[in-house]
Amino acid sequence: MRFTLLAATTILGAGAACAATCESLASLKLPDTTITLAQEVAAAANTPAYCRVAATLKPSSDSDIKIEVWLPVAGWNEKFVANGNGGWSGAITPNTLAMMVRRGYATAMTDTGHQGGSGSFALGHPEKLVDFAYRAVHEMTVKSKAVIAVYYGKGPRLSYWNGCSSGGKQGLKEAQRFPGDFDAIIAGAPANYWTHLTAAGVWTLDAVRADAATDIPAAKAQMLHRAVLAACDALDGVKDGLLEDPTRCKFDPKSIECKGADAPDCLTAAQVDTVRKVVGGPVNPRTMEKIFPGLEPGSELGWEGTFQAIGGLAVDYFKYVVFKDANWDLKSMNYDSDIALADRTDDGMINATDPNLAPFFKHGGKLLMYHGWADPLIPSQNSIDYYKSVQAAVTNATGNMDDSLRLFMVPGMAHCAGGEGPNTFDMLGAMEQWVEQKKAPQSIVASHSTAGKVDRTRPLCAYPQTAVYKGSGSIDEAQNFECRAR
Repeated sequence: MRFTLLAATTILGAGAACAATCESLASLKLPDTTITLAQEVAAAANTPAYCRVAATLKPSSDSDIKIEVWLPVAGWNEKFVANGNGGWSGAITPNTLAMMVRRGYATAMTDTGHQGGSGSFALGHPEKLVDFAYRAVHEMTVKSKAVIAVYYGKGPRLSYWNGCSSGGKQGLKEAQRFPGDFDAIIAGAPANYWTHLTAAGVWTLDAVRADAATDIPAAKAQMLHRAVLAACDALDGVKDGLLEDPTRCKFDPKSIECKGADAPDCLTAAQVDTVRKVVGGPVNPRTMEKIFPGLEPGSELGWEGTFQAIGGLAVDYFKYVVFKDANWDLKSMNYDSDIALADRTDDGMINATDPNLAPFFKHGGKLLMYHGWADPLIPSQNSIDYYKSVQAAVTNATGNMDDSLRLFMVPGMAHCAGGEGPNTFDMLGAMEQWVEQKKAPQSIVASHSTAGKVDRTRPLCAYPQTAVYKGSGSIDEAQNFECRAR
């Protein structure tokens, strides 16, 4: 949505048409808003001079939403980008804002109404939970555009969202609930099916930490990963240590089960069962329906470091939101009735699964999704499932969905970044090309670096296409691959 001066003056009064000094923003009056800082920050080695505005928003009697808006003093590109959070999302990260200011954007971020990475803030504070779910991001967006309009004397020409994980969920929620807030949304590895993602987190943590016998130590995870690659690496036509499409890999962990006593190069029967639970995902014991996808083959290297993280996030949800009991024990989880209770409790508040994006697409909105195939935190199939649900819901209403939505799956990438595969790419640049030059992304070049040196590039392909080796040249150079239909 283009935020016009008329909209600014509606919020601010008649004085919005002239550019303001940074310091004068301290006296700016906005609904439910207290400006706590308005200060020009001098240019540093890697950051241009910018106006830093901090504010506290109180849209409800129990709200305490912190936001920051950074505005380049010179060289503003007349665009706004808002940035997403991770996990329970209680932080504003200066490095994220600095990166966007360097690109010429006016930029903003929120702590979503609480501090820290725990879900304990929600206990007894239903309004704070609403802030976390969607209200903080929407309020930040509206107030940031107002600040921008006053500081520059005009609102942003284009507004972008950029987030991964919880930030991906936030972006999808914006498209679903406030379709006019942004012209374009980048949503990476979205945690959008919150109730079932957290159920899967409890399932995984329970499977792995049930007792010492069920745990998969780091060394065993690495051994398992090597076995998966040995079985499936060549299925995509090239042996490169990556699974271009892990759904084609039908590796059975029983193939490396120990024949006798436990050993470093095999899995015990209990560990085989754990792997099957992690890869299979949680299942309703009554209906036998899948609750949420499992992790993909190839994600094993990240298991040790992330199971505890997703388990902690998930347990917090059931403790503080579903059961409202800080002493709730994951061992008591009922994967039939408790999941149904979670869905009823949420009722679409945190969940961002609504596939009807027609209102967002009809005003020209663009949605660019991406997900690492080796994500050990949020199963990558979740993004494909949402993509397909939008395709089914929207295509008939708006015509060709490719004009509005693209999904890029990233072989070998972990959660939002990292991993063995090419995991560095410019999604914002691709979105700029799409929105501003009408060049829809068919492929995006990604790179992998070791010790700061690029050692592999590869094209990421618009789903459902995958990168296929042309048959000659280095397998470490993107130019020797092309995107083809599956």
